[in-house]
Amino acid sequence: MSATAPQHIFLDKQHPAVWRALNGLGLKVRDAAEEAGIDRKTIELLYVRISQINGCAYCLDMHVGDAVKAGETPQRLAVLPAWRDTALFTDKERAILSLAESVTELTDYGTREHNEAEAREHLSDEEFSAVSWLAIAINAFNRVSITSHHPVRQEP
Repeated sequence: MSATAPQHIFLDKQHPAVWRALNGLGLKVRDAAEEAGIDRKTIELLYVRISQINGCAYCLDMHVGDAVKAGETPQRLAVLPAWRDTALFTDKERAILSLAESVTELTDYGTREHNEAEAREHLSDEEFSAVSWLAIAINAFNRVSITSHHPVRQEP
């Protein structure tokens, strides 16, 4: 067994065309969400929550900063893992978070059906689809960054 740390393969660098395609998908998904009426702050909130679930440090570092730039508050970001236990999120945001978590965790059929029905009470068909695509896309980015061991660099 070698005493040196293994060299990690950055998937984005190993196959840049695939990475560019994933980035293109991410941009299309974000555009579709904005066209559906989901604002940038809510998109970033969803990205942060999914990255928390997946444990993606790189994406958390990026999207927490983007969420703050989009107007998200430190308080809401701090309590985001416990969003169900606060009154800080609107019904629509709660529907978005619940649906995004359901897409990420792929829970049992009954739980997914329940979460989707709750989300449908507050989201149009277009919003429901856009939120689902947002969750699918950030899950893909999380998996690339986690598998690649993308580093979080210390800010100056």
